[in-house]
Amino acid sequence: MNDSSSSRIEAGLRNWIATAAPGARLPSTRELVARHQASPVTVQHALRMLTARGLIESRPGVGTFVRAVRTVRTADYGWQTAALRSFPARVDSLSTALRSASNDVIALHAGYPDRELLPERLVRSALARAARTDAALARPPAAGLPELQTWFANELGAVTPAGITPPTPSDAIVLPGSQSGLSSVFRALVGVGQPLLMESPTYWGAILAARQAGALVVPVPGGPAGPDPGQLERAFRETAARVFYAQPNYANPTGAQWPTALHEQVLQVVREHGAFLVEDDWAHDFGITSAPTPVAAHDDAGHVVYLRSLTKSVSPAIRVAAVIARGPARERLLADRGAESMYVSGLLQAAALDVVTQPAWHSHLRGLRQQLGTRRDLLVAALREHAPQAELGVVPAGGLNLWVRLPDGTDVHQLAYDCEKAGLIIAPGTEWFPAEPTGSFVRLNYAGPSPAAFPAGARLLGRALANGPGR
Repeated sequence: MNDSSSSRIEAGLRNWIATAAPGARLPSTRELVARHQASPVTVQHALRMLTARGLIESRPGVGTFVRAVRTVRTADYGWQTAALRSFPARVDSLSTALRSASNDVIALHAGYPDRELLPERLVRSALARAARTDAALARPPAAGLPELQTWFANELGAVTPAGITPPTPSDAIVLPGSQSGLSSVFRALVGVGQPLLMESPTYWGAILAARQAGALVVPVPGGPAGPDPGQLERAFRETAARVFYAQPNYANPTGAQWPTALHEQVLQVVREHGAFLVEDDWAHDFGITSAPTPVAAHDDAGHVVYLRSLTKSVSPAIRVAAVIARGPARERLLADRGAESMYVSGLLQAAALDVVTQPAWHSHLRGLRQQLGTRRDLLVAALREHAPQAELGVVPAGGLNLWVRLPDGTDVHQLAYDCEKAGLIIAPGTEWFPAEPTGSFVRLNYAGPSPAAFPAGARLLGRALANGPGR
């Protein structure tokens, strides 16, 4: 088939269709072959393209006709208002962190690492190998591939100190991403109308998952070194909550990492109240100047429900994570996962396991640490030089983001709008507060594309702050 001939025939027919009446019959294939001196295959390809564009329709045994233009009636979905009734929880629009951005803007808003920070060769090879195995066709166990369960358990067990019983592979449940896991945890362990303590500010996706689960979110202030154990104890006592959600390592959005001494203090509070700590270790692979130390490594009584994701560090296309839980909590979570998705794609599980068990995976992580450090330092220096109005409370020891405080009274949404008009996309910090924001903040991602544009982005931010209302 000659593509240029097919395109020529298609263009000629489109011109003819533009002047033909709806329902007009097209010349037969034999006539078109003779007219354009092309093969029947080439003519048929042109006709298929016109059909796909909705310009013509074929009636078997009759012929091909110009498609009649149908008047589209405006749909009325008002009946759904009564059918759905009031939603039990407020649902915000799509987070800024999930927005796509064109190549002609400076994007500091994203929640994922840029493609050049991913182990692309490992991922492509792993997917190809997995496609040639039974994983491409077989249904995996509900809790996950045993080998992948073992890997997740061993990762946590490797940092478990002596005297603490490490997790077993059967404690791990493989998930289609940690976001799905958070939804299960909040449904299974908190429930509708029950209080859920959350470090504030915190991950917007966790806030959304909690609201969708119908939980009553109670914020617990978190600082550069984590929450105050006294305030956490007070929140447990006053609310009778049984679950506390937190990110002890490189928290999103603040980048905070709990000091080791705080681990035991928080665990003690949780134990005293017979409660759970939901530890979201989303940034485990993104340490820069420190190593992540999971709180779960110090617990063998089932108080810590531990989430570990590979989605951001391996590939956004391989949504694989795991939750490690013990006792009845684990059984309740497995039941929820069965109702939600039955099982996680065996193909994706096999590919993820292939990537993280290759010797090159550890080499990749060492290189990633250096690349993230370079990007972080570049953005920090650019902000200090070009946007001195933006206050950086802490330079994070890992993670993907900077949490920047703006002058009091700054309208962060107007600022984001002004920046975007100038060619810079930032994420307003309001999305990361479970309740009212405690100040004006923006989150800036240093793992996104085009780090060479960081100074230009900082200049645009500084200019927008200088020209903002009241400045």
